[in-house]
Amino acid sequence: MDGLSQIETELGKVFEWHLIAINNTIKLAKVKALWQDIAVRYNETQRAYHSLQHIQQLFLQFEQIKHHLNELHIIALALYYHDVIYDPRRSDNELKSAEYMVEALRCYLSAEQCQHIYALIMMTATHELHECLDKDTVSDAAYLLDMDLSILGTPWSEYEVYAQAVRQEYRHIANEDYRTGRITVLQKLLSHPVLYLTAYYHNYFEVQARDNIKREISLLHASQ
Repeated sequence: MDGLSQIETELGKVFEWHLIAINNTIKLAKVKALWQDIAVRYNETQRAYHSLQHIQQLFLQFEQIKHHLNELHIIALALYYHDVIYDPRRSDNELKSAEYMVEALRCYLSAEQCQHIYALIMMTATHELHECLDKDTVSDAAYLLDMDLSILGTPWSEYEVYAQAVRQEYRHIANEDYRTGRITVLQKLLSHPVLYLTAYYHNYFEVQARDNIKREISLLHASQ
């Protein structure tokens, strides 16, 4: 079994565990079919960063912080579906991913659970918490958003691979236009008072993330 197949198999088992933990009446064959639908999406050729490796990285983070979560199965499903639709030429990927999740899971989750996951996925578009959330939901959502940005605070060698993968996803954009757009995105991130919403991620990732972002900006400027 090659590395990608192993990742797919392992993530599939984790998906099964979380979904069955919420609904233990769902047939295993259906769970496996739902997972195959997800895996096919994340294996699409336009993806270089938003792939199964991204989901694997998120679940490595998930294992570190799951004891902080109030509804860990809901957060896990949100992680699986948050980038299930991804086209770098479009700006509505989060919306399409949220809608895809509802269509896939509405027969197996309650309407409230689907709406909860829908809202979580939509928050990944802006990485801002909704004000109407209750305390427990705010905490879970904050960890979800911080996990999604955790790549920014990894050692430079990992961050550099991430930055190169993002560039590959936007290979349809000319170098000059990409540099301009990417620098704008990165500077917007730096302008936030904090990148990470939870104490855990702020303490362990904030400084490294800001250093990485500044370094990428410098490299982009130097490549002009």
